Amino acid sequence: MALQCGIIGITNVGKTTIFNCISNTKGETNAYAFSATKSNIGVVQVPDPRLYELEKYQVTDRIVPTTVEIVDIPGLAKGSNKGEGVGNKFLADIRNTDALIHVLRCFDDESLPHIDGSVDPVRDLETIDLELQVKDLESVEKKIERLERASKSGDKDAKHGVEVLNKYREHFEGFNNARTLEVRDEDRKYIDDLFLLTMKPVMYVCNVDEKSAKSGNKHVDRVKEFLKGKDAEVLVIAGAIEAEIAELESKEDRLAFLSDAGLQEPGVDKLVRAAYKLLNLQTFFTVGPMEIRAWTIKTGMTAPKAAGVIHSDLERGFIRAEVMKYVDFVALGSEHACKEAGKFYIEGKNYIVEDGDILHIRFNV
Repeated sequence: MALQCGIIGITNVGKTTIFNCISNTKGETNAYAFSATKSNIGVVQVPDPRLYELEKYQVTDRIVPTTVEIVDIPGLAKGSNKGEGVGNKFLADIRNTDALIHVLRCFDDESLPHIDGSVDPVRDLETIDLELQVKDLESVEKKIERLERASKSGDKDAKHGVEVLNKYREHFEGFNNARTLEVRDEDRKYIDDLFLLTMKPVMYVCNVDEKSAKSGNKHVDRVKEFLKGKDAEVLVIAGAIEAEIAELESKEDRLAFLSDAGLQEPGVDKLVRAAYKLLNLQTFFTVGPMEIRAWTIKTGMTAPKAAGVIHSDLERGFIRAEVMKYVDFVALGSEHACKEAGKFYIEGKNYIVEDGDILHIRFNV
């Protein structure tokens, strides 16, 4: 699935440090604002302990996790929509993503001055929101101009499009994000081609110091209070600790480090899973002696479409899907036991694949 989650934020908040902890590629980190000249793109494995549970009941040669693409977009600043700092180039990079991870600086460090002179994550959040809103307002106003010309020639659809777009214009002028405007589903067609930056789903990551890794701090409390009632997920991650954990080679050393920090798992593991969910993705499995593999699909995908993720021939020649639920397979211990218990299902072309399904596709090409 070619879907991307972009990491955004004010410059020098620790975005690239967090990106380096989870990605197969590494971006350069330093203390200088606007030093990055391009976005970093990495493929990230999605941690899923279910894969290793499945291995207990099916000996296999290899385990293959599913992945998601993460884009580390260099830091923005006030006036980015006018070219300040890194400017418009990276706003365009944001437009190409499907969801956003907004990293907020929630730590004090005199050796790393904040570009605005003080640590204030709520101010930073509003700064980024404003930059994206201004860019979206520009896009909407340009389309209004086009549709107004068409409506003057009697195009009723264009006239209605102008009415819908004016609602968005007023929304942006009130310092609001596109995702919070309630419009009819059929009216969204007027903005679908604009790929509005503030329409993208977003989650927030509070990057904290080591002592705040477990329970947060006053900065995190302010962010949570500001976002209360906005249906926004907030994660607390200590980027510096995560970077040290990522450098450790043995699982035992990582577990010991986590225990010392009062953590049960790396915060970036939670981040990747949350990003996966934010992209509206879910996982199904194929299980066999050669490999146990996790596959990524969009939520609501039918069995033939899911089969096509494995190989186009499986979708083209789809006959049926043989389905076991993960919980049934683990509880009963084998495919044979699932069949005996009536937990082995034969599904057709209209079956909606659920998260955790174990599939075997029957096809004929």
